[in-house]
Amino acid sequence: MKRFLLKVAAAAAAVSSVVSYALPASLSASAEWQMTGYVGDLNSDERFTVADLVILTKYVLGASGLPETGVYNIEGAYFLIGSRDEIPNLGQEAIQSGADYIQLADIDRDGVIDTFDLVAMRQLVIEPDNAKLVYRWYEAQSSFIEAPIYDLYGSMPSQGEAKVAVFSVEFPDCKFSYKPSTDEYEQAVFGEADPNSRQFPLESIGAFYERSSKGALKLSGAAFEYTAQQSISAYEGDVFHKLLINEVLDAFDEQIDFSDYDADKDGMIDAILIVVPASANDDNWWPTSGGYGGDHSKKLDGMSIGHVIVGNRAIEGKNNYSAFCQTFSHEMGHCMGLPDYYLYGVDDFQGMHGSGGFELMDDAFGDFGAASKLMLGWYKSDQISVYDSSKGEQSFTLNNCETDGGNCVIIPRGDLADKYRSEFFIIEYASLDNNNLRIKDYWWKKTGTGVRIYHVEASQNDNRWYPSWKFASGNDTETNYNNGIRFIRLVNEGDDKTDNLFNDGAVINSGTKGYMWYGSDGSLSVDPGTSISVKKGADDTFVITIKSN
Repeated sequence: MKRFLLKVAAAAAAVSSVVSYALPASLSASAEWQMTGYVGDLNSDERFTVADLVILTKYVLGASGLPETGVYNIEGAYFLIGSRDEIPNLGQEAIQSGADYIQLADIDRDGVIDTFDLVAMRQLVIEPDNAKLVYRWYEAQSSFIEAPIYDLYGSMPSQGEAKVAVFSVEFPDCKFSYKPSTDEYEQAVFGEADPNSRQFPLESIGAFYERSSKGALKLSGAAFEYTAQQSISAYEGDVFHKLLINEVLDAFDEQIDFSDYDADKDGMIDAILIVVPASANDDNWWPTSGGYGGDHSKKLDGMSIGHVIVGNRAIEGKNNYSAFCQTFSHEMGHCMGLPDYYLYGVDDFQGMHGSGGFELMDDAFGDFGAASKLMLGWYKSDQISVYDSSKGEQSFTLNNCETDGGNCVIIPRGDLADKYRSEFFIIEYASLDNNNLRIKDYWWKKTGTGVRIYHVEASQNDNRWYPSWKFASGNDTETNYNNGIRFIRLVNEGDDKTDNLFNDGAVINSGTKGYMWYGSDGSLSVDPGTSISVKKGADDTFVITIKSN
């Protein structure tokens, strides 16, 4: 439960009656009510126990005061108090007063905290379902969109909390040259954001993800150590690493409650990360991730096994794990359901090149781009604009993608399909701030800032048992071995020396390389019928104007 408790200085003991007012019509039409607490929950643990009774008893006896968090200053605010049966039937009455307080200890709400409230508190401890709930009305705010990717093959949620079990595994004949403690692993995966860290923006995977998602995703979990029972060669030759994964999980089955690693309560462990020594050979131990390849009936504490990451990108030394974070941030993108953007079976594996080509799911450099963030649900509803040709010329302001205000503009091919499962262009203002900061280190490649345009074909395949992206890398028939339709391309594609970000004065039309829809043969051959002009805006923005030809 989200809390919006207001600590009111010197008001802990203040008690006054509250006045009911009819809810203004203008308010009730757009009211957004959020639960803030329970009347009687004095220690803010969202339960009614003897601990709350003790607090109230000491106050009534004059032995101590009441917690400040048990007081709501309702000046200029609207509140509702009611039972579970009465709520969410909201909108008829609110509580408002110029300088009054709602005191959670005043359980019978008579304006006085006394023995009658103690009696009421004892009853709450016995029958907590009768508790009165406190709701506050907030100005309606845009919320994150529902993640379009959620029902695909990923197991790790991209919104809310995601739980990851991390295992550091070495072998009798293959040891870590530097063996991090479990605390170091937990810092590298789940550590708090630290802009002053020498490893920023890769001070931890969790911090990187929290910035990229604008706070929509938070990683948590724990790390464990294990030594395999056999020499490393016994576990090689299986792309799914079934023998090692089963051994590790079975070894910890009694120690770990794996149901704690199902944050979204879908009956599946969110994600498992197994790190092996860097000296393990790349042919067998290069970092990979995917759905569990073993017996799908296998359960751990009632949980199915979701995506598993196995790899030899080990932590290199104390406070030296930025490469670890970069690599496994990419792999966790797969755990959420994103495909590789790089190309399989080609010498130059990159799918996108030039100054606009840096993307975590392509070359593992930099942040997630607009297409990824859209699918992961890392935009709020008012941060997504869709061009409508029926409205004529339209202009849109693009904010820096590395800020919480980062937004995108979509040009659909016809009507956008449900959950964006169709062909479209998506446009953002790409900068070198925050999660993109280290792109500047790649001096041998073209880097820069400006407007970036992705061409996306996000159709879903027809496999009901394993729903995934139809045109993802590796789907050779659908992509014509990378020569036809692809999940993602970059408009104005070039090589690593190409500046394909658009800046002030640029015009994009059918003459711009890659600014075409796919034809029936999979080629880029259909004029999109629109053009885009780019202007530098004020306060770190770009303004794009889209019009039909």
